[in-house]
Amino acid sequence: MKDVAIVGVGSSDFRRLYADKSRPNDVYQLAAEAFRDALDDCGATQQDIDGLICTNIKYGQFGETVGLTGPGFVHDLEGTGRMAGISLQEACALVRSGMADMVACVYATNGRTAGTKYGGGDADPAGVYDAMYGMTSTGAYVSMMYQRYRAMYGAPEDALAPLAINNRANGARNPIAVFQKEIDLDDYLSSRFIAEPLRMLDYCIINDGAVVFIVTSLDRARDMRKKPVRVAATAGRAELGRSYISPDFYFGTSKAVADQLYQSAGIGPDQIDCMQVYDNFLPTILFTLEGFGHAPRGASWEWVRDGRIELGGKRPMNTSGGHTSESYMQGFALHVEAVRQVRGEAGDRQVENCNTVQYMCVSPIVTSHIFVAD
Repeated sequence: MKDVAIVGVGSSDFRRLYADKSRPNDVYQLAAEAFRDALDDCGATQQDIDGLICTNIKYGQFGETVGLTGPGFVHDLEGTGRMAGISLQEACALVRSGMADMVACVYATNGRTAGTKYGGGDADPAGVYDAMYGMTSTGAYVSMMYQRYRAMYGAPEDALAPLAINNRANGARNPIAVFQKEIDLDDYLSSRFIAEPLRMLDYCIINDGAVVFIVTSLDRARDMRKKPVRVAATAGRAELGRSYISPDFYFGTSKAVADQLYQSAGIGPDQIDCMQVYDNFLPTILFTLEGFGHAPRGASWEWVRDGRIELGGKRPMNTSGGHTSESYMQGFALHVEAVRQVRGEAGDRQVENCNTVQYMCVSPIVTSHIFVAD
């Protein structure tokens, strides 16, 4: 098995794009710009790319847009956040199997300027029966799970506040983050409810942008422009069902993924320097920390208090601002932030002596990776 690394990354200036809503952005142009930046980041050319995995866009139109011809493997993935981890896993498998030598994973969206709405209209694909009870969005399902979590474990009304405050503090250090103004507890508690008990500040952003990361063998990566970031381990497991609900908050599935991941990497939670946690809605962070062994079950809402997850704390989390402050690139930008942290390129939000970063996504497909410095 070949060791695999991420060697190039590129992403949009999310703040600049958010400031201008005068016309819809072209999603393929956004993707092309991020692709160009990722190639430049590692010193590759598009002729080096022989594998292409596109999420939320079509590989045919993207290939035509950038002039990419004759890749040995192409694949489109649906535009959902759980595909970010799967995209990297596919790329690793292609490189390790020899089916491709250098794979570009591309994601793009123009959700804000195109006026995309999430929920409140047509019924969720889970079914019209759920819609009668207000289940018209993923946020409503997560809200119901969080109601159950609070009842079981006694989480107070402000339990999610440290997560929202931390994301905004980190966004304030990130020049491309959509939201760069810090908030406090009063700001959080005065935020209006969307699907009670979830407030507006518990929800991800809808914004435009694109992200690309390029994967190749570690041996080849060492000869390229930037320090490679090795994928020490990756694991995943699906929890199949017709809706975005898990009675145990995806705990059993997450624990199974965690056991496999930590064993494969030879690294446990206490050896993680920085965490990038998929946070489409903030309760997902609590579920994730418990399922992956970072926090005790039922007590993650206490574990995240007192600065533990802040920059300079024991386990800094979502250092770019996450999905509620930097951007909602459905997990892809969190991968880029992981790479920049390991490289030491995160500027004012850099975690000191950052050698290991864990990405975690808890959803109907749970995935996680551990990135390490070469």
